[in-house]
Amino acid sequence: MTTIQFPEQLKWGAATASYQIEGAAKEGGRTPSIWDVFAHTPGNVKNGDHGDDACNSYHMYKEDVQHLKSLGVDIYRFSISWSRVIPNGTGELNEEGVAYYRHLIDELIENGIEPMITLYHWDLPQVLQEKGGWENRDTTDAFLSYAEAMFQAFGGQVKKWLTINEPWCASFLSNHLGIHAPGKTSLQAAVDVSHHLLLAHGKAVQSFRRLVPDGEIGYAPNVGWLEPYTSDEKDVEACRRGMMWQKEWFMDPVFKGTYPETLQDIFAEQDAVLRMEDGDLDIISQPIDLMGINYYTGSIGRYKEDGGMFQVEELPVDDRRTDIDWPIYAEGFYKTLKDIHETYGNVQLYITENGACYNHGVEEDGKVHDQERIEYLKQHLTSLSRAIEAGVPIAGYIVWSLLDNFEWAEGYDKRFGIIHVNFDTFERTRKDSYYWYKDTVENHKFDL
Repeated sequence: MTTIQFPEQLKWGAATASYQIEGAAKEGGRTPSIWDVFAHTPGNVKNGDHGDDACNSYHMYKEDVQHLKSLGVDIYRFSISWSRVIPNGTGELNEEGVAYYRHLIDELIENGIEPMITLYHWDLPQVLQEKGGWENRDTTDAFLSYAEAMFQAFGGQVKKWLTINEPWCASFLSNHLGIHAPGKTSLQAAVDVSHHLLLAHGKAVQSFRRLVPDGEIGYAPNVGWLEPYTSDEKDVEACRRGMMWQKEWFMDPVFKGTYPETLQDIFAEQDAVLRMEDGDLDIISQPIDLMGINYYTGSIGRYKEDGGMFQVEELPVDDRRTDIDWPIYAEGFYKTLKDIHETYGNVQLYITENGACYNHGVEEDGKVHDQERIEYLKQHLTSLSRAIEAGVPIAGYIVWSLLDNFEWAEGYDKRFGIIHVNFDTFERTRKDSYYWYKDTVENHKFDL
């Protein structure tokens, strides 16, 4: 039997996000975010679902921390609800909201778990959206004020921070494709938002150096892999363009201080122009301590003249799919990590999200038998091990997600958790994958 062994220093974790798990949407002084408004607008979310109650983790965080403790993880990655801590988007802090996160942080530390905070996991305060949202450059200063307040409140205890989660989703998926809040369909809006998200990131990093000098900060882009259908240059270049949308557009400005000209030209052909001010790229390219990588899927790509903006057609690697209909391509995970390392150097990487949607329920024996998720994790952790052996500086692996939760536009139908949640009673049931991951974390190895 083959054993996959990991370095003892590798950190293990689990992740969640505020709007997806907290609930208590109208409690404790919290005001609506763009996701409250989007989800309550008919037709935006499957089944009319919304995050008003979600997993009720706002009230059940102590139980959730005990699940983390039993799991044996080193890190819990969670996000802060901006509108819970600063209800008006800017200005006065809501002490009740701050207290919730302080209690959560204390509970984690008391149980030997290191908190990792994500400042922005897509839930912009609605009051700021009504002023233009991320299309409005002023929102970058509002984010800076919010970030500084959080650094001051929690920086003494929390040393690992991420500014923006999946900026591609928060810009293009949300403002060009219209699938996520605020649901716009303007390429120009998406380009503006993408730049302002990175500018907000850079501004926050600058302040972090002053306010949390002993901490580490970065951000967490999402990436996928497109494997060329053939070695023909047209297929190779089509895949490069397709991946560039998520990778280079959001990494080159941070690590190289430039945006890729290829994409600027493609956007310009669609009458969308990158609008910057002098000095923006200097701010965005502040040195960071770590980068989160969110990886779920990949596919094969080939050139197609009418294949959308990037002239690429995506084909499945084979017929394997998770229950959200995403192809399974663990080889792409290895190639992605190698490619990022070779392109951007020795930045410390954390896998901040990796996991699979399988919609198993609790069976008659009271258990959740999600062997497919275990197989997915085995495949991807094998690719992670290969990347580590190849010299990629990977500091930690954080599974998505601790809990089944509100899965954005998919509502509650799609389950990514290693813990099953009954969304009527909020009862938590540890899945088979929970126990498999627990064993892997404890032993730093698993058998294929």
